[in-house]
Amino acid sequence: MTFLFRSGSLREKFRAIAQATYTHSRNLACFVFTYKGLQALQQHLQGKQLQSHSFLAACLGGWLVFGENNNINSQINMYLLSRILFALSRLAVEKGFIPQPKKDPFPLFATLVWGIVLWLFEYHPHTLQPSLQSSMNYLYHDSNTWHDISDFLIYNKPKTN
Repeated sequence: MTFLFRSGSLREKFRAIAQATYTHSRNLACFVFTYKGLQALQQHLQGKQLQSHSFLAACLGGWLVFGENNNINSQINMYLLSRILFALSRLAVEKGFIPQPKKDPFPLFATLVWGIVLWLFEYHPHTLQPSLQSSMNYLYHDSNTWHDISDFLIYNKPKTN
């Protein structure tokens, strides 16, 4: 097992994973504490629980805990945004704001997501998150050049001579 830790980069990767996991869990714990505390305070002050309490407590907690623009918070916020968009679509149907689709809308959703992201990547790549840019560069640009099978099996990067 000690051979795993001889490589400085492998040790650094494990350290980065552990740090990211710690930051993620700490932020979630701080948010839950803040959210529940603010909800309880509002309920105590107004004598009853209102829907606005949840929204206001979450807004303040989100600003305090997830408002710093860093990789962990960015991933969490983007994950939640995708879930929110789905939930709001379902709620719009439930409340009658939009009609119930006659066919499954998922194929249209997938079509638009992939069409938009590749258009952004090809013509406005600076607007995409750096990690997404890097992955897409590897998949769609670096793959234009092949040297041998190791490009496919390991990692395809332009070779410098």
